[in-house]
Amino acid sequence: MPQDSQRDRASAIAEAVFTVVIWGATFVATKIALQEVSPATVVWLRFGMGLVVLGSAAGFRRQLSVPQRADWAYLALLGLIGVAFHQWLQANGLQTAQATTTAWIVATTPIFIVLLGWLVLRERPSAAQFAGIGVAALGVVLVVSKGNPATLFFGHAAGIGDLLILISALNWAIYTVLSRRALAKTEPARMIFYVILAGWVFVTIWIMGFGPGISEIAGLTARGWGAIAGLGTLGSGLAYIMYYDALRVLPASQLGVFLNIEPLVTMLLAAPLLGEPITAIVLLGGGLILVGIYLVNRTTLAVRD
Repeated sequence: MPQDSQRDRASAIAEAVFTVVIWGATFVATKIALQEVSPATVVWLRFGMGLVVLGSAAGFRRQLSVPQRADWAYLALLGLIGVAFHQWLQANGLQTAQATTTAWIVATTPIFIVLLGWLVLRERPSAAQFAGIGVAALGVVLVVSKGNPATLFFGHAAGIGDLLILISALNWAIYTVLSRRALAKTEPARMIFYVILAGWVFVTIWIMGFGPGISEIAGLTARGWGAIAGLGTLGSGLAYIMYYDALRVLPASQLGVFLNIEPLVTMLLAAPLLGEPITAIVLLGGGLILVGIYLVNRTTLAVRD
């Protein structure tokens, strides 16, 4: 392998690791910010900051040309689904759901993508993929029920927060499938900027028309501002840039492996910062989720590679 290619690959791996560490930390940062302000304020500030970072990067790379008129409606739809509605689900869910539980549930998104392909596109999963769906579902049940699945039917182990997070995983799978059309026509940085811009407009309508407005912002402490600044500049800005930079060098199948580290990062950070315990059940359930994701992706990756 040429030396330049080795450097590019090493740089891409470093960017991928940085990205998943940041995204794993966002669940913890959101929990911290939600202790001081409402979900609408967190999301509005986060993506406002992210827009500045993404816009600056896309402008510097000369990737900020205005989309064609015919594309605006589609970008607005992606912004509504992938930013406004998705973040509404996660931010409201995290008011009661644990950051660790949230990260493991969100990790099941590839499972929902396969299910959508089966139900909508009639792409029948293989036997291994069916097995993976079942294994991952068992992992989610163990994580959400704290190791006692019977409470899901006879108790109250799984609250509304866990349910909203589970819906967000399905919602992100829908967004991922829909965004493939836009990615096929434009640069990723350009698409992401305009999707987030459209989503931020919807969030602005949400916070100004139905939420608390901007009155809460004055009550943010240094800790709250630190959490939101991390969410905006890193989670919704720099991490997106680095992720798509890495995707230019690494195959999608290899980059996807790094995303499996995300819930582990959340778990390790949530223990000291939020006091969420690392239990054997969480580790077992998380392990089953990762095994399920591997089984679901294995057939697809073998074909792609």
